[in-house]
Amino acid sequence: MGIIPHFLVIPFPVLGHINPLTQFSNVLTKHGCKVTFLHTEFSHKRAKISEDDDGGSQDHIKYVTLPDGLDHEDDRSDNVKVLFSMKKTMPSMLPKLIEDINALDTNNKITCIVATINMGWALEVGRKLGIKCALLFPASATTMASVYCLPKLMEEGIVDSDGNITKTQEIQFSPLMPMMDAKNFAWGTNGKAFFDHLYQEEIQLLNLAEWWLCNSAYDLEPGAFSMSSKFLSIGPLIESDNNNNNKSSSFWQEDTTCLEWLDQQQPQSVVYVSFGSLAVMESKQLKELALALDLIDKPFLWVVRPDNMNSERNNKYPDEFHGRKGKIVDWAPQKKVLNHPAIACFISHCGWNSTIEGVYSGVPFLCWPFFSDQFWDESYICNVWKVGLGLNKDDNGFISKEEIKKKVLQLLGDEGIRERSLKLKQVTWNNLTEGGQSTKNLENFVNWAK
Repeated sequence: MGIIPHFLVIPFPVLGHINPLTQFSNVLTKHGCKVTFLHTEFSHKRAKISEDDDGGSQDHIKYVTLPDGLDHEDDRSDNVKVLFSMKKTMPSMLPKLIEDINALDTNNKITCIVATINMGWALEVGRKLGIKCALLFPASATTMASVYCLPKLMEEGIVDSDGNITKTQEIQFSPLMPMMDAKNFAWGTNGKAFFDHLYQEEIQLLNLAEWWLCNSAYDLEPGAFSMSSKFLSIGPLIESDNNNNNKSSSFWQEDTTCLEWLDQQQPQSVVYVSFGSLAVMESKQLKELALALDLIDKPFLWVVRPDNMNSERNNKYPDEFHGRKGKIVDWAPQKKVLNHPAIACFISHCGWNSTIEGVYSGVPFLCWPFFSDQFWDESYICNVWKVGLGLNKDDNGFISKEEIKKKVLQLLGDEGIRERSLKLKQVTWNNLTEGGQSTKNLENFVNWAK
């Protein structure tokens, strides 16, 4: 039978990193591997993970925690602050934790560490202890390619030492990749301290990882995957709906009543609106979106996170908003929603997890990116795959209700976009079938870990 690989997986503590790593952990357990999942104490409490759950793969996933170094009252929505605190606190604690985990089962010691980007220090600890290391990149392979190319971009003077773009231009990371707008680099909004960390440490630490795993399919971004033999497509990491996968790693309680509500709607009639776990919409724009949903006059399912509606943000729905045709929830089981026959289109922030879930479900997109890699994802959706439309903003960056209505109706009336969405869905699925590229890559990865 050989060695059962035992993975220690370590995400940066935001949902966009935790979710793909949780999905990857479930895939590994299906391959007979053992997984120990390291959360920060804070995100473990938020995720309300119960280890008493019944169910197949949970038996193989054990949860452990370490403190992130911040005080209870510190603002953890400041990701750069969390990053530097963890980097200062956790590296010295990790060897002892690994020792304790190994002592519990001496026949199944940790054989491989898989961390997400920003957790490069964990790969450094792993290498010192003689443990194999891999990186799971939670954004697109194209975004990974931009990080990989950063030294070259600085050499060519396209990016300066503060991470600023010196030339407004379209750039191409390799001849096989589409042109991308340089101003949309993923690190653009995080400041110099983050850029220095990325450039001086994270890129060097990437070289400690033997594989850069991407939650993407080769056929979605072939040019990016051909840039380095380390790039490995293993996605989409979308689990089949068995009972075990009803457990969510979300920070908010999923409102499953929306699925029963969707059952009562006509096929391809519902506009689904969700902006992920981090994007915050300011008050005036949120009110305009509410009025747009009335104006469109179609059934809608709108996810509005509790933290986007708290009193500090002064966000509340406008008095003239009826919302009679819609349902508003705090948080939704998105994969199930997107796969529901009632969904007509997805108004999305274009975060990579949402993008890959929408593509996998064959749903047309209306793109509303907020920051970071979301603009490049929009570019793929609209210009490369041609399965969605973008929104035009006015000079103040505001999107009017008339523009939202116009684009939704244009999207729903476009048979070409609908056909391409279904075709792309099939292409994506083919990567996961027996003999598909992602399936083969996963098998090779597990064999490497053995």
